[in-house]
Amino acid sequence: MPKRSPAEQLDLAITAMLARPQVRHVPRPSAQVAKLLTLVRSLRDLPRPEFKAALKSDLQRRTTMNEATAPAPESSAKPHFRRLNFPNIAPYFLVKRAPQFIDFLVSAFDGTERIRVPRPNGDIMHAEVAIGDSVIELAEANEQYPSRQMTTHLYVPNSDITHAKATQAGATSVYEVADQHWGDRQGCVLDPFGNRWYIATPKGWHPGEAGIRAVQPFLHLRDAHTFIPFVEAAFDAKATGVAKSAEGHILHATIEIAGATLEIDEAHGEFQPTPFYLHVYVPDSDALYTQSLAAGAKSVTPPYTAPYGERSATITDPFGNTWFLATHLGAGQA
Repeated sequence: MPKRSPAEQLDLAITAMLARPQVRHVPRPSAQVAKLLTLVRSLRDLPRPEFKAALKSDLQRRTTMNEATAPAPESSAKPHFRRLNFPNIAPYFLVKRAPQFIDFLVSAFDGTERIRVPRPNGDIMHAEVAIGDSVIELAEANEQYPSRQMTTHLYVPNSDITHAKATQAGATSVYEVADQHWGDRQGCVLDPFGNRWYIATPKGWHPGEAGIRAVQPFLHLRDAHTFIPFVEAAFDAKATGVAKSAEGHILHATIEIAGATLEIDEAHGEFQPTPFYLHVYVPDSDALYTQSLAAGAKSVTPPYTAPYGERSATITDPFGNTWFLATHLGAGQA
């Protein structure tokens, strides 16, 4: 009989305990799963069935994320503040009809689904799609975190082909692909969920490890020049490639936070500010949470240790954007 994965072991063990709470023993799980079951045993007798279902989903998420990102057993890599294979600042899309959004990302941008964690009612609690060398995150919008229409700069090997695939997948062209004066061949589409995508191929080089990451959140900001000192103070960020108009408006700037980047400019014309959800890995989420509040941000969720092995906190910045700060604790830590 083939060996069951940790996720399957966890599912079987939780199902057995929730179905027969008087049973104190379940089939022997792996060491990894046994650690998770300690928490299950302490909570399994709570009376609400929906709580038990939510607990099961949350624990399954932890196991799934560990399986998707953990190094091979023979790896001697030291724990790092960023999850493996998660190199960029991820735009976190909260959308209605999240499964259909995943389908769009796969069809339009050659995305690869990495993780999908369903809620008990079938909604998506968390999902990740890889595009090029980057990651996009998403979940079903809800009352606490409503849908937001966001803008993403997508660097691809061939913008003409990707623009055509996006429209075939249901997007609407905002402007067709053309050579731009700043050196990219770029077009723009609006996806069926209201999000804007700049689809670009830089001239003379290809996106990847030698250059900018494939997925870049793009923030159109009012008084964009004041965003730079905020992120410098809040997140130890660095602004590079800052281009200004004669009037001093930011035409374009790249913001680097802990080795990952996003882009900004001054809102103009039809490109007006839209609040973002952003997930960024940092070396010390507790410290940057405190720094961000001192710099003018507001707390949404103070730092806590998430059950899937990350130290997390959530803030909103003075521009209306929501930041999910995270520090990956490494294998074997909770």
